[in-house]
Amino acid sequence: MKSLRFISAEVFVSNAEFARKRLGGVAHNLFPLLFKASYLLEQGEVIHDLVENWPLIDLNMRKLLGTTVDCQEDLSQRTCLVCLESCLTGLRDYVLNRSSPYMKRLKVVDLTGIKDVEVQFCECKKAMGRWARTQMISKICLDLLVNLRQTQCNPDTFEINIDVLIDLFVTERNYELVVQALLKKCYCPLKICCVAFRSDNLALPKFFYIIKLTDPLALRKLEIVHNVRLEMEHLEILFNTMHFPLLMSLTLPARTFNVRRFTATDEQVLTNIAEKMGEMMQLTELSVSYSILTGRIQKLLSPLKTPLKMLDVSNCSLNFADMDYLASSFHANHLEALDLSGHDLTDMYPSAFFKLLRHSSSVLRSLTLEDCNIQDTHVNMLILGLSPCQKLQEFKFVGNPLSSQALKHLFTFLCELPMLKTVEFPVPRDCYPVGITYPIDDASLCIYDHQKYDSVAQELKLILLQANREDVKASSPLFGSYDAAVQETNNELGAYLIKSFKETLEKFTTSLKMS
Repeated sequence: MKSLRFISAEVFVSNAEFARKRLGGVAHNLFPLLFKASYLLEQGEVIHDLVENWPLIDLNMRKLLGTTVDCQEDLSQRTCLVCLESCLTGLRDYVLNRSSPYMKRLKVVDLTGIKDVEVQFCECKKAMGRWARTQMISKICLDLLVNLRQTQCNPDTFEINIDVLIDLFVTERNYELVVQALLKKCYCPLKICCVAFRSDNLALPKFFYIIKLTDPLALRKLEIVHNVRLEMEHLEILFNTMHFPLLMSLTLPARTFNVRRFTATDEQVLTNIAEKMGEMMQLTELSVSYSILTGRIQKLLSPLKTPLKMLDVSNCSLNFADMDYLASSFHANHLEALDLSGHDLTDMYPSAFFKLLRHSSSVLRSLTLEDCNIQDTHVNMLILGLSPCQKLQEFKFVGNPLSSQALKHLFTFLCELPMLKTVEFPVPRDCYPVGITYPIDDASLCIYDHQKYDSVAQELKLILLQANREDVKASSPLFGSYDAAVQETNNELGAYLIKSFKETLEKFTTSLKMS
């Protein structure tokens, strides 16, 4: 619903030329209203002028674009290229314009409330993702310094200090630009303040250098993901040389830990890492997927002083002792997001798994059980386990050998979960050729009866429709869920993988020649 005020604001900004000429006579408290109306209508020029003349102390994208009294629609998932470019260039021109510095009240710009999603509903259909936002704000800061040196600007301009809170995303391709912007931060009126940091495709020395520049003391989220070859001893160095007192979320590269190769020294390193994690008093999210942690979950998690709200231990080769610890630990009652993919939950440790579900049921919002060997015979047991999870919003279970009949039975139950919004289900087993083995390799994933699958998918959607659950989005992503960060940098990621493959071949060829 839109209020009469918001409808009036839409009418005002719909004519960009008219609106831009009259902004000088607009009351200051109407700027947020006009900003959201301009964003909704994709009026880039008006957004630019609103930001250039922003009369308030803060500009918070989460508050501006989220649900408001005047407009219930949440626009924070629109990373519209036109709108965001206009907003950032408007911020640059806010510093450069010749209005009196005494009229400039802006102190904080918060860009952290923007969420990257797969589908853009804006008219231009083009997104400015997290990597591109990092690139642009870094370039704007450097261009500002050049511009201020070259022009006869008001000396008071250098007294302007605006903190720009942002989630930085750094790869090899934008590394030098971001480093320069961070190094010159103290001279620039726009101060980049890194709240969350993601690193992909980056050499370790560069990662260690730039993470220091981001100010680890203020960092709340750290993601070290693809092609950053961080191993356990590097992680120990990171924690020993830097402090992260505000860190709430930590994502480590796949296979950071491998207890199958453990020596006595490695055991001590793991103990040191666990103790350092325990010193991060606010750590509530941890992702260590594809690490081999058999028998070591308690050692890793028990030093934590605050309960985890998100835990990703997918494909970590957990044993019964690990699962039993998780189910009995104080973390269990606080888990809002849990990923146990790659574990044979219903056969190896069903009692511990369902105990964990029961303890987390009052708060659990997201559950991922991909490639867990959940079969038709387990569906009734799974339904019993999920029944208390009345706050579940997201359930992902692709890669499990379930028949179309079992999926229909499960979907009938899922309709009863009142807050459920997203379901990712497997292509039914009976759509694949007879004799297919699970987990299905990538080469065979697409070799199924597409016509039969389409028929089953329609039946599942009909079950949702008949239960008045059109709000539930159901899909079968064959190669995993959409990752906005990977999608934005997939060309660079692909080039890195090709380079790594080439280097491996060259080393192999050299070793053959030497032998």
